[in-house]
Amino acid sequence: MGFKLTVNWQTSSSEEGEFNRDHQITYGSGQVVNASSAVEYKGNAEKVNPEEGLLGALSSCHMLTFLAIAHLKRLPVVSYVDHATAELGKNEDGKVAVTKMNLFPEVVFGEGVEVSEAVIDKIHQKAHANCFIANSLACDVKINY
Repeated sequence: MGFKLTVNWQTSSSEEGEFNRDHQITYGSGQVVNASSAVEYKGNAEKVNPEEGLLGALSSCHMLTFLAIAHLKRLPVVSYVDHATAELGKNEDGKVAVTKMNLFPEVVFGEGVEVSEAVIDKIHQKAHANCFIANSLACDVKINY
């Protein structure tokens, strides 16, 4: 199984000695995302930056894995909201990297369905262990619920 996307950047006028960081990412599904670098790196705050994209991929993957496990356990989930965060820092080699990601999932189960904290904890642990994106990351990932 493989995945493809296209990143497209074209030169445009900008300040002397600078370049515009705005670009588009077209995913295999045809979705187009307007992107830039983070504001701290002279990017556009109104566009998705790579660090946000990485955090979004992790959060989405964890959620989808959690939902699949809950479904297999016949635990109906009616909503799942995550207010995820990421931090830049220096990695072991002294290079700037995303060094920490925190997920803060809030899960609501169907009416009348009682799920213990121990079961929710086990589902989150299993979701993290089986999330393709989490398994691809070198940074510290914490699930806070």
